[in-house]
Amino acid sequence: MSNKTKGIIFIITSALCFAFMNMFVRLAGDVPSVQKSFFRNSVACIFAAAVLLRSEEKFRFDKKNLPDLIGRSVFGTIGILCNFYAIDHLPLADASMLNKLSPFFAIIFSYFLLKEKMTLVQILSVITAFIGVIFIIKPAGISIDQTLSACIGTLGGMGAGLAYTFVRKMSGKERGAFIVFFFSAFSCLVTLPYFIFNYSPMTLNQTIILILAGLSAAGGQFTITAAYSHAPAKEISVFDYTQIIFVSLIGFIVFNEIPDIFSVIGYIIICTVGIIMFFYGNKK
Repeated sequence: MSNKTKGIIFIITSALCFAFMNMFVRLAGDVPSVQKSFFRNSVACIFAAAVLLRSEEKFRFDKKNLPDLIGRSVFGTIGILCNFYAIDHLPLADASMLNKLSPFFAIIFSYFLLKEKMTLVQILSVITAFIGVIFIIKPAGISIDQTLSACIGTLGGMGAGLAYTFVRKMSGKERGAFIVFFFSAFSCLVTLPYFIFNYSPMTLNQTIILILAGLSAAGGQFTITAAYSHAPAKEISVFDYTQIIFVSLIGFIVFNEIPDIFSVIGYIIICTVGIIMFFYGNKK
């Protein structure tokens, strides 16, 4: 199996994990977004630490990668906080779609930070996928409050895209488990003061749901890190849009959300682009 194929499999698995994470975040109810973020990252941190403890190198890392680790963590944390805010203030599908702008931003940042060249077909494919997302979001049909929430969600997608670019930059230089651990620990430290001084009491059910959100996030983090470590963003990032399919199914089954005709058009556009990109990449 080629590295590109492995990257595609990893990124689709990651999309499924993050779809479940969004579901659990919504199911947690009226818990503050920052508190949800802390739980999400603390579970991922413990999971990653357990993996590192079983390895020979433990927590050792190359200090040369520290700037990239910090960059991945800063923008990843921004991405999570903005995404959780959007999940709490927008329909689940809309919030998830905004976060799916991250592959688009990842390709742009990869061009500037990694000097990865893009072909015309790849550029047009990503732009077309982005148009599909606009069909789903329907920005002209939402209120001012939702527009603000949508802007914050878009900022989250940009943060995630830049974070994944730093992951790609560390490909072959740093272990995926340590990247996940560093990012999760960093996010926990950033949100810890809020968690301590503004803690909102939770029921046992909410606690269990947020733990499940953290486990789903850990699975998503490990697989997305593995994906961008195996192949460039321009070749596989479009497959991250498969989360749209997973979120739509979850929204229908769990929250009884039925997409309108514009959303269906968006799904078709994005899935078609993904198939075209796959065959184009194999042919090339």
